[in-house]
Amino acid sequence: MPRTHLVLDAAFTVGPVRRRLFGGFVEHLGRHVYDGIHEPAHETADEHGFRKDVIDLVKELNVSAIRYPGGNFVSGYKWEDGVGPVEQRPRRLDLAWHSTETNEVGLHEFQHWLDAVDSELMLAVNLGTRGTQEAIELLEYANIDAGTALSEYRRSNGRQEPFAVKMWCLGNEMDGPWQLGHKNAEDYGKLAAMTAKAMRQIQPDLELVACGSSGASMPTFGEWERTVLEHAYDDVDYISAHAYYEEEGDLTSFLASGVNMDHFIDTVTTAADHVKAHKKSDKRIDISFDEWNVWSLSKWNEQQKTFELQDWPVAPRLLEDVYTVADAVVVGGLLISLLRHADRVASASIAQLVNVIGPIMTEPGGPAWRQTTFFPFSVTSTLANGTSLQVKASGDTVDGGKYGEVPVVDSAATVEDGKAAVFLVNRHQTETTTVTIDLAGIGAEGDVRAEGIWDDDVHAVNDLADRERVGLRTNETVRREGDTITIELPPVSWTAVSIG
Repeated sequence: MPRTHLVLDAAFTVGPVRRRLFGGFVEHLGRHVYDGIHEPAHETADEHGFRKDVIDLVKELNVSAIRYPGGNFVSGYKWEDGVGPVEQRPRRLDLAWHSTETNEVGLHEFQHWLDAVDSELMLAVNLGTRGTQEAIELLEYANIDAGTALSEYRRSNGRQEPFAVKMWCLGNEMDGPWQLGHKNAEDYGKLAAMTAKAMRQIQPDLELVACGSSGASMPTFGEWERTVLEHAYDDVDYISAHAYYEEEGDLTSFLASGVNMDHFIDTVTTAADHVKAHKKSDKRIDISFDEWNVWSLSKWNEQQKTFELQDWPVAPRLLEDVYTVADAVVVGGLLISLLRHADRVASASIAQLVNVIGPIMTEPGGPAWRQTTFFPFSVTSTLANGTSLQVKASGDTVDGGKYGEVPVVDSAATVEDGKAAVFLVNRHQTETTTVTIDLAGIGAEGDVRAEGIWDDDVHAVNDLADRERVGLRTNETVRREGDTITIELPPVSWTAVSIG
């Protein structure tokens, strides 16, 4: 039986766990907005047309900042289309996802939804087909109290107080050839710096995110970050990172996906710190990992087709992955990687929230339910508070496929006010792994509880036919004797241990 020993010590920390680490992402894509969060005819719909059953699940998920309205969608979006009387808003072609955007939901409506789910708005501006002027106009509309043309226009549209948006994304995936307005790093870096400077002339204390690489496999990865930050370092606060993982028939490598995320984060921070040293700056650029998830991207690429000229559907079913137990275990592992880098990852957004590769699914006129990936996110976002610890681990390894030998157990831990949480993934596909945890260095008292995700069928799912096939399970093997916890982790499992 594989074994792992973990030592926790409050003297060895990573950094504070910032709440934005548990953010989400809502894009006008497929059935995410329409028939997902917004369905006025649904029996649970509130006065703004938003499904209350979905609101309840998002609140249970405990997401913090939510990035909006994209994503690829934002690179062709005119924010003005989404304000003013709904019946007068134009229908537009969305080139990003070959759909028709009705603009029934825009900034005002989305803020109503954010208020209902108790989350913060993280707003993206279009630097694809638009630029600096449109960005500062949106900022004036959203954040200036009164007395200007655009702030008064907002007030006439029914919102007297400003939206007070603090965090802004300067475009989306501008390194990607698929992106409307795709630019090279030099051109984007100059545009990002110019836009950031202009926005700060209106509101100096904004938190601004420059576009990093849209994936570690991009040929410009690393060099893109360095070049963009050479231009924009003094003007932005964060550089973004995007990463998606899929099984592709190789469960061994898939279960070790966190190794790739660790490398991604380390590479981006190294590039940022190189620019810091070159500029002799006292400022540090951190990461906004504002797109991450498990996604069957290869299946999506196979499914894309050539559309007829008049074929622009409203809210088509796109990217509706049905997640397995193995997917949930990997999501739990990616959250472990984010916690392990809490000192440099200031914000992270699971992409996305509802229907579109989301932990929540809905059926029009029907139910909403939790996918398997819902559980590791909701539990981690609830339990991971205070300070992330450097976990000192020793023990057996396992084959990590294309990532080589990796620890059989991946782990992260947090501590706050005498309470602690330990997050564990057993990567072994056939063997239970025994884990011992030394708590002497953190002084955590109280009861111990363990719950997680595992199943004899690692490909089990929750779907419309069986919405509760997979759920949280209590691990009854957890024991505490003095300052030592012992627990048996089932094969291919994610587990959260709470102390106190």
